[in-house]
Amino acid sequence: MNQAIAQMLEKYKPQSLDDTTRALREIIQEVALLGLFRAKFFEHAAFYGGTALRILYGLDRFSEDLDFSLLAPSKDFDLAKYSTALEVELQSFGFKITVEKVDKAVGTAMQSAFLKGNTRNELLVIETRMDLVTSIPANQTVKVKLEVDTDPPSGFNTQTKYLLNPTSFSVRTYTLPDLFAGKMHALLCRKWKNRVKGRDWYDFVWYLANHPELHLAHLEQRMRQTAHWTGDDPLSADAFKVILNSAIDRLDVDQARQDVAPFVKDQRALDIWSQDFFRDIAGKIRIA
Repeated sequence: MNQAIAQMLEKYKPQSLDDTTRALREIIQEVALLGLFRAKFFEHAAFYGGTALRILYGLDRFSEDLDFSLLAPSKDFDLAKYSTALEVELQSFGFKITVEKVDKAVGTAMQSAFLKGNTRNELLVIETRMDLVTSIPANQTVKVKLEVDTDPPSGFNTQTKYLLNPTSFSVRTYTLPDLFAGKMHALLCRKWKNRVKGRDWYDFVWYLANHPELHLAHLEQRMRQTAHWTGDDPLSADAFKVILNSAIDRLDVDQARQDVAPFVKDQRALDIWSQDFFRDIAGKIRIA
């Protein structure tokens, strides 16, 4: 096993196939970030979302996707430009991963691609026990989704964060108050038919426990872009609180728990969840 990969795997101490597969996916995510760094992707884009919180700030839940935002809108951006760099970087660590671009849906500003490999083969790269490897169907794939917003709303700030594994490199990311604004936009405005995105509520709790500063002006720009705030007046702290309390009132807490449970190791952290709990901790938000 590559020494750098061995060091990355050591922090997980996997005890089961699920643990090992999750560790594999997260290692692939971090190697992919290194490949994007080498390809100078972060001169044009910033890392955000749940995986950014986990890798850069220690969010204690698993996140499947790598989400990015261009620094400024661009109709000419092409994610496929970085496919070769990603494949070369992953192959240099022993992973036989290919990049498959997803055709962009009409009318969307998102560009997407999947890092895909054979789960059995990639688990062998991290020297997983053979009895675990052979329990996996031969055609099962490990997938990591990359998504880039090519028409980002304005008003956000970025900073550089440094990672030491699998080697030293840097990543441009949103500042925490702007990351929180993006999360609040998802929590308040993202529609999943009748599903509740419990992961958004889990992250909401994490922000309030660790980094409760919210960049309200950036949240407003995101809400204007999706037509969830259309008035002539700026989004005020009072108006934001009304919208948030309304979302809490509508929340199906049991569905939220069920959604996030597979991504959380300590299920007891979800026992306290209730509408009263969310209303109370919402008071800890600090408007920035």
